[in-house]
Amino acid sequence: MLRRIVTAAALIALGLSCLNCAAKSQTAVNDAAAAQSPASASGELHFKAPDDWVVDHPSSTMRVAQYKLPKAAGDNEDGSLTLFYFGATQGGSVQANIDRWIGQMQQPDNSQSKDKAKVDTVTAHGLKISTVDVTGTYTAEMSPGSTSHSNSPNYRLRAAVIETPKGNYYVKLVGPEKTVARWDQAYTDYLKSFEYK
Repeated sequence: MLRRIVTAAALIALGLSCLNCAAKSQTAVNDAAAAQSPASASGELHFKAPDDWVVDHPSSTMRVAQYKLPKAAGDNEDGSLTLFYFGATQGGSVQANIDRWIGQMQQPDNSQSKDKAKVDTVTAHGLKISTVDVTGTYTAEMSPGSTSHSNSPNYRLRAAVIETPKGNYYVKLVGPEKTVARWDQAYTDYLKSFEYK
């Protein structure tokens, strides 16, 4: 009887020891994965929006910030700027996003928007920022996955991908041409304010 108790105790101790080893091993794997993940990069993205932009309540958790840019004289609508963050490895590549944004604009003469789009790369505080600027008729989906599309002629879309140690952030500004033009310098200053620290 005593022998059975000792054997059972030894098996329990061995089992607990193995569980402890497995837990340590999983922790080490998790720690290694976290160390390799861009999301583990210490720091946050900082930026400053112009005082004249109207802060809007983000309509989803993927929207870091959202603003209305007051319309220019003669325009019927305000501009809209949204800063998105989908996660460390989410949201697609720089080129995929630039192509998608260009595809949201149609030309009245049926020419290719990609031939009229201005694509550039700038640096702000060590961050690479890829930009696109295109005018035309804005035809994006009314909401993700929707069959309804915008149909807004004489619009302008300016957008950017900000590459950070935590992953990409995405800026999208869209609105009537004159309104977006009114805020050209403010938008440029906004992009230049991005800093990861």
